[in-house]
Amino acid sequence: MIKKITVFLLGLLMLAPAGAGAAAEPKITIDMHYLVVSPAEDGSTNMMNMVNYTNLDSSEYKGDGKSEAVLTVTLPEGSTGLNFLDGKIAMKQTGNGFITTDSIPGSQTVVLPYSYRMPAGRDINLAFDYPVQMMQVLVPEGMGSIEFKGAEATNQGLFNFEDQKYVGYSVEAIPANKPFTMIYNKDIQPKAGEAKQAGAEAESGTVVAKQSPAFHNPGHLRMWYQSPLKSFNPHVLMIVLAAIVIAGIAYFSYFSLRNRAEAEKLENDADEKAFKLLMAKQNTIMDKILELEETYGNGLLTEEEYNAKIDAYKQHLVKVKLGLRRFVE
Repeated sequence: MIKKITVFLLGLLMLAPAGAGAAAEPKITIDMHYLVVSPAEDGSTNMMNMVNYTNLDSSEYKGDGKSEAVLTVTLPEGSTGLNFLDGKIAMKQTGNGFITTDSIPGSQTVVLPYSYRMPAGRDINLAFDYPVQMMQVLVPEGMGSIEFKGAEATNQGLFNFEDQKYVGYSVEAIPANKPFTMIYNKDIQPKAGEAKQAGAEAESGTVVAKQSPAFHNPGHLRMWYQSPLKSFNPHVLMIVLAAIVIAGIAYFSYFSLRNRAEAEKLENDADEKAFKLLMAKQNTIMDKILELEETYGNGLLTEEEYNAKIDAYKQHLVKVKLGLRRFVE
């Protein structure tokens, strides 16, 4: 499931703008933030993120110069199990999230894929370190719904991806460090045909409802058609890229499983040899004990000699039986 969602989000980011217009402040913006929310097996909430960070300046961005951090990512309070999904990007975990340490070339974009978990039944309080142009929150169909507080959200309805349907929510123009809350309930499903998300509680306390737009807004589509990839169908391209990634994963999995099977076979062969050797030792010791009993019964050994030898055989037999125990228990 996690691998499929990762491929899915990578495909979606192909439709996000690869750059942004020049601006003095801030130098970094989040073009798109995709978040897939789903229940974990242990009852907690999975938070799968794919985030598109763009350097708005034409010069290389190395951070604010106050620390080694280039990008700073603050996670919600109570989050656990951070998993950074791109080993090519240097990152370091901090007390409240993580940082990256690789500089970003001028007018370029980097994608940070990461996941974490939130305790079940706990409000998810979010605030981003950089302004967010658009955030799209996705929930697999039948796995619950989300309410928003402190941000204006729209319900984008259901859409399909690889035989899985998702409910989409969209939040636009989130200022940096502006907190808002997501309330995820895995047991409450969206109403059938629901077209509006009564999501945002404005500062005045009123609830704002917006009509659901198309899944990708016109600005993103315009950026796509101005890009070098405009001659391709974006959805077909997404499927092709997804197929390539999935094929790579399948190829890696096949050889991993084959190597594991061969290793297990060698291990089983070694275990079989060890078991046979221990059984042979046990039979030899038993024969020696019977031979000793017969020799002692014929009066060819003194009692002291008999006791010394029988104790030695018994100690050896105990060691052999301990070795056999791991094969029979």
